[in-house]
Amino acid sequence: MRGLFKFMLGKRMLVAWVAVLTLVAATFVRVSDPPFLTAVRELTFDSYQQLFPREYQPAPVRIVDIDEASLKQYGQWPWPRTRLAELTRALNEMGAAVIAYDIVFAEPDRTSPGLVLQNLTADNLTDLDSFKSELAKLPDHDVVFAQSLEEAPSVVAFAVLTHTGGRLPMSRAGFAFGGENPAGFLTPFPSTLPSLDMFQTAASGSGGISLSEDEKGGIVRRAPLIFTDGTKLYPSLGVEALRVAQGASGVLVKSTGASGEAATGNSAVTELKIGSFVVPTTAKGEVWVHYDTDRKDRYVSVLDVLDETKRDLITPLIEGQIVFVGTSAAGLLDLRTTPLGEVVPGVSVHAQMIEQILSEDFLTRPDWADGAEALATLAIGLIMILALPAVGSIGTALMGALIAASLAGGSLMAYLQNGLLFDPVYPSLAVLLVFVAETTLLYIMTEREKRFVRQAFGQYLSPHLVNQLEEAPEQLVLGGEMRDMTILFMDVRGFTPISEQLTPTELVSFLNTLLSPLSDIIQHEEGTIDKYIGDSIMAFWNAPLAINAHASHACRAALDMLKKVDELNDQDAFGFKAHGLKTQSVHIGIGLNTGEACVGNMGSSRRFNYSVIGDAVNISSRIESSCKAVGAELLVSDATRRAAPEFAYLEAGEIPLKGKSEPVRLYALVGDESFRHTEGFRLLSKSHAAMVSDMRDGNAAGAALHLEACRKAASERQSPFYDVFTAAIADLADRQAASGGVPEEGHLPLGAAEQEPATPMIEQT
Repeated sequence: MRGLFKFMLGKRMLVAWVAVLTLVAATFVRVSDPPFLTAVRELTFDSYQQLFPREYQPAPVRIVDIDEASLKQYGQWPWPRTRLAELTRALNEMGAAVIAYDIVFAEPDRTSPGLVLQNLTADNLTDLDSFKSELAKLPDHDVVFAQSLEEAPSVVAFAVLTHTGGRLPMSRAGFAFGGENPAGFLTPFPSTLPSLDMFQTAASGSGGISLSEDEKGGIVRRAPLIFTDGTKLYPSLGVEALRVAQGASGVLVKSTGASGEAATGNSAVTELKIGSFVVPTTAKGEVWVHYDTDRKDRYVSVLDVLDETKRDLITPLIEGQIVFVGTSAAGLLDLRTTPLGEVVPGVSVHAQMIEQILSEDFLTRPDWADGAEALATLAIGLIMILALPAVGSIGTALMGALIAASLAGGSLMAYLQNGLLFDPVYPSLAVLLVFVAETTLLYIMTEREKRFVRQAFGQYLSPHLVNQLEEAPEQLVLGGEMRDMTILFMDVRGFTPISEQLTPTELVSFLNTLLSPLSDIIQHEEGTIDKYIGDSIMAFWNAPLAINAHASHACRAALDMLKKVDELNDQDAFGFKAHGLKTQSVHIGIGLNTGEACVGNMGSSRRFNYSVIGDAVNISSRIESSCKAVGAELLVSDATRRAAPEFAYLEAGEIPLKGKSEPVRLYALVGDESFRHTEGFRLLSKSHAAMVSDMRDGNAAGAALHLEACRKAASERQSPFYDVFTAAIADLADRQAASGGVPEEGHLPLGAAEQEPATPMIEQT
C-alpha cells in the first residue's frame, strides 16, 4: 500500500493528474460554450471566407441602387412615392421577376397632396382656395405607389422591433411544417415596424429585413429566413422574393421530429423548401451567408433605370432578375460589415443570400459539430498526456503541432469541399493548454535550481546581450573570440575637485545622475556596457551581437553623450549651481578606437564577466586620457575615422605607444553627418588641414596664419583645442629661431613622449 502511495505521489503521476484535471476543465468549458468561444470560432470561419470567398456563378439577382448619383439627381431621401412608383413600373416593364424593396414604408408620403393641403393656411398663399382646389385634383402619392406595386410582382419590407407597441405585418406566404411547428420554439419578436397596410395589400408579399439576434459584433454572418410572433411565421425579404419570383404559394419548414430527422429533445429548424429550392438552416432558422466579394456588376443605379435613353442598355440587366431595391449611400446608414472585411450596403446581404441559394453553394454547421469538437478536445488531450512520458517534451510538442495542423487542414478541407464549418482552434488550444500544464509542472519540479539569465546578468549587461543569452544560455562559458570592435572610454574631467566638494551620498547621487543617461545613450546605439570604473565608463560595439557600421554607432553615441552632459549642465541637474559649489558644470572626455580585440566570458567557472581585452582597448584608454592635453572633448583614432568617414573630424596629433613602430594618429570628432556638410565646417576643415600641413613642413609663420583662420571659423567650444595648437606653433617658431630658421630635415614636429598624454602637433624633448 505504501509503495502504491509513493507511486501515485511520484513526479510523473503528479504531472499526469494535473494534466488530466486541466483537460477535464478544458472539455467542460467547451461543452458549456461561453460567448468568447463562439466569438473565436466565428473569427476562424471568417478567415476561411477571407481566404476562399464564394466563387461567383452568374445568377439572376440584381441590386437597383439608390446611390449618391441618384440622390444628387432626384434630391435627398425620402423621395416622393411617385418617384418610387415610376421606378417600380420601369422595372416591371423591363421584365423583373420580382421587385423587393429593402426599405420599410411605415409612414405616409409627406409630399402627398392630401398632407400638403392640411398644412396650408392663408398666411402661405393669397389665393388659398384656388390653390387647394387645384392641388386636390392631384393623385395621392401613396396610392400611385400602391398601384405600381399591385401591377408588378413585388415585395415590401418590415423590421423587427425589440419592444412592444408595434404592429404585426401581413403574411402573404403560406407555411407548412415537417416536424415541430417553429412558432412554438423559436424566439418570438415583441413587435414589428411594417410598411403601410395599403402597400402590404398591394404587394405580392412582405418580408423581414432585420438581422440575426446573434449578430452583435457588427459582422453579418447569418441571416434569418423566418420570423415568428409566437403564433405565426413570417418570411424574410429574401425568402419572400424567391417565393414570389417562382410563383410559389408557400414555404415548407422542416424541423426536428420530421421524417428523417431525429427528435433530439432540442427543437430546431433544419431546412426550408422555397419553391424548388431547399435551404439548410441553423437551429434558429437562419442561413450562414457564403459571401462573394462586393461585385460592382451586381448593382444598377436608379439613375440609369429611370433614364429613358439607357432603356435598351439596362433592360437585359433587369429582365428575369430577382431585383432588390436598396441604398449604398453612406448618409442613409444602411451599411454592413461582412466576414470578408468589406463594408457593403445591407441590401447586398439579401442579394448574396439568394445567389448562394440559387447556386446551391451553402455554408452549414451540423448540429452535431459542438459534440464532435468536445470529444476531439478530450481525445487529443488524452493522447498528449500519454505521449509526454513516452516521447519526451520535444516529441510531444511535435506531436501536438502535427495534431493541430491536421485539425486545421481537415477543417479547411471540409469548408472547401462541402461548405462545412468545424472549429479547429479550441481543440488545438486544448492541446497546447495540456502540454503547457505538463511541461510547466515538470520545469518547476526538476529545474527549480536554474535561474533565468536575466536575473543573473540583467543589471550589468546590455539588453541585446541579455536577450541573446536568454535565447542561447550556452554562451555563458569561459573563452573568447577575436572581433573587429569599437571601444569607448569616458571619464569625468576634474573629478577629484568635484568629489572633494560632495558628501559620499551626494557623490553617489551625482554619479547616478550622470552615468545613467550616458549609459542609456550607449545602449540605444546598440553598445554594450563593459564596466563602470568610478567616474568612468568602458563600452564596446560589435559584441556579442554583430553590428553593421559599429564605428558609426559609437561615434553617434559619443556625440550624443556630449549633448546630454550639456543638457544636464543647463538644467543644473547635478545641483552644483543651486548649492553654490565652486565647480559649476561637469565636463567629460571620450576616446574611441576601432580594431581587433578578444571578447568573451572571462573569469573563473563560478564568477565571470563578459568583457573585452587587447591592444585596441589599451589604445582607446590612452586616447581618452589624451583629451585634456589636446584640448578636445572627443578624440578618435585614425582607424575609427576610416571606419566612420561620414562624421566631421579635425586632425589632433599622434600617440607613440610601447612596442609599436608607428604612432596612433588622433582626430577630434566635432560633429555628425549633417554638420560635416555645413559651409562653416568646410571652411574650418580647409584651414585646419592647411595649418597641419604647414606644421609638418616646419612653416611656423604659415601655420600661424591658418590658425587665425581656424579660430575665426571655429566655435567657442573649440577654443581650448586651438589654444593647444597656439602653444604648439609658438614652440615650433622658437625651435625654428634656435636652429636659424631651418627645421630639421625629414623630421615632422608631431608626437608625444611614450606613455605620456598626447600634445598635438609637437614633439616632447
